[in-house]
Amino acid sequence: MKRFEFRNIRQEEVEQAIAIEQICFPPNEACSPRAMKERIAAAPELFLVAVDKDTGKIAGFLNGLSTKESKFRDEFFTDVSLYDPEGKNIMLLGLDVLPEYRKQGLAREIVCQYRRIEHEKGRNMLYLTCLANKVEMYKKFGFEDRGIADSTWGGEEWHEMTCRI
Repeated sequence: MKRFEFRNIRQEEVEQAIAIEQICFPPNEACSPRAMKERIAAAPELFLVAVDKDTGKIAGFLNGLSTKESKFRDEFFTDVSLYDPEGKNIMLLGLDVLPEYRKQGLAREIVCQYRRIEHEKGRNMLYLTCLANKVEMYKKFGFEDRGIADSTWGGEEWHEMTCRI
């Protein structure tokens, strides 16, 4: 992973993040450009990017919002006002890795770095929703499957998963 620099997103990288989201998720699941811009503006410290040192471009990222809530709800995807900088829990809103960087351990490393950083900040728990075909991957990353989520985001059936930091 020495090929990558792990750091918070910069404001000048907003358009890159929007483009990556559109590549990594189908239209019904992708974060809207407006919501992505609002999320980055409000909580850049919760938006971790992996930058390819050779190209200077973002290869992948993980982002979320901190909250005192302990149940994932779809509004976290679209309502940045739910962000609470003092919150001990983080609702993860997207793990994106460009296709050319997949199957190399980058997603695992991004999650590992994110967990370490948030642990150092005193956070308690990560929450996410994922499709059934991603449950095993997230289990390998240390998440526990809580079963079918209340989420109806994008008209899909999601699993809610948690990970103690």
